[in-house]
Amino acid sequence: MTPLFDANIARLGLITRARTTQIMNLLNLAPDIQEEILFLPRTLQGYDPISERDLRPIAAVMDWGKQRQMWQKLKKANNLN
Repeated sequence: MTPLFDANIARLGLITRARTTQIMNLLNLAPDIQEEILFLPRTLQGYDPISERDLRPIAAVMDWGKQRQMWQKLKKANNLN
């Protein structure tokens, strides 16, 4: 991504460039993890058991195998197995 692209997305989404980067970094997650996130049970009350902030350390790791280990650990910690 270029800084101009990030700035345009941020402006269109009414969010900061930093927030745009945080969200776009989720694209670094292994495809199967992304799919699991999309199909997590809907939260009807209270907070989601897993937040974007919880996913940041996983998305920062480029090894998909290591990501999968971290993802399993996070799911287990949040009773999502």
